[in-house]
Amino acid sequence: MVEVEFELPTAFDPFAEGKDSGAPGAKEYVHIRIQQRNGKKSLTTVQGLKKEFSYEKILKDLKKEFCCNGNVVHDKELGKIIQLQGDQRKNVSQFLVQAGLVKKDQIKIHGF
Repeated sequence: MVEVEFELPTAFDPFAEGKDSGAPGAKEYVHIRIQQRNGKKSLTTVQGLKKEFSYEKILKDLKKEFCCNGNVVHDKELGKIIQLQGDQRKNVSQFLVQAGLVKKDQIKIHGF
C-alpha cells in the first residue's frame, strides 16, 4: 500500500498575533481591528496602547473627533481595549500618529 501524507487546513484566526504577544504592548504594536455586529453595524477595537496612557482621555478625544460612541473594556488577558462604534480603523490610526502616541510602523490594521 502507498501511504499518503496530507495536512488538514486550519481556520484562519485574525487574533493569532495578539495572542502570541503575551501581554498588551509586548511587541510594541497597536492592533486596530473591526468586528462585525449585526447587519451593517460594526465595532472598531484598539488594543496594545501603553499602560501609561489615560485610556479615558484618548477615548474622549476619539469620540469627539469622529462623532461616534465608545467605551473602554477591561480584559483579564489583553488589558484595556478601546471600543468605538462603526468602522473607524483609518481614522484611529491617523489620529494616533498625529497625536504622537505611536509611530506609523507600530500600527497594525486588521479586518476585511
